[in-house]
Amino acid sequence: MVPNGNNDNNNAAKDYRDPPPAPLINAGELGKWSLWRAVIAEFTATLLFVYVTVATVIGHKRQTDATVGCGGAGILGIAWAFGGMIFVLVYCTAGVSGGHINPAVTFGLLLARKVSLVRALLYMVGQCLGAMCGAGLVRAVHGAQV
Repeated sequence: MVPNGNNDNNNAAKDYRDPPPAPLINAGELGKWSLWRAVIAEFTATLLFVYVTVATVIGHKRQTDATVGCGGAGILGIAWAFGGMIFVLVYCTAGVSGGHINPAVTFGLLLARKVSLVRALLYMVGQCLGAMCGAGLVRAVHGAQV
């Protein structure tokens, strides 16, 4: 609430400081192990997310198929798989990479200047490769049933 309609000191009510914006291009990051560790974490998290969630949907498909006797997950199980995986993976990767796990999240943080362009591009490449490998792993495990 601003006293007397005076809007001179907008930051008086804040008890924190916003971090400075990330540089748009920071080529010096490429030589740091922390960047590559974060990219590997994003790759692995996206791979696990896609594998578990798609495999859960396949289990639901089998459950509704009358010719296959399988006790797969229901609709609620699919929702729990998606929500639970995001919760666990963001919790596990937040300290390493920020827990983006989604190129849209990474792009949004790039627009907000919370990550550099180099980091955002590498994260997005890792996330897309992780998603492709996760889908390939589902295909390899479940074969022609997919």
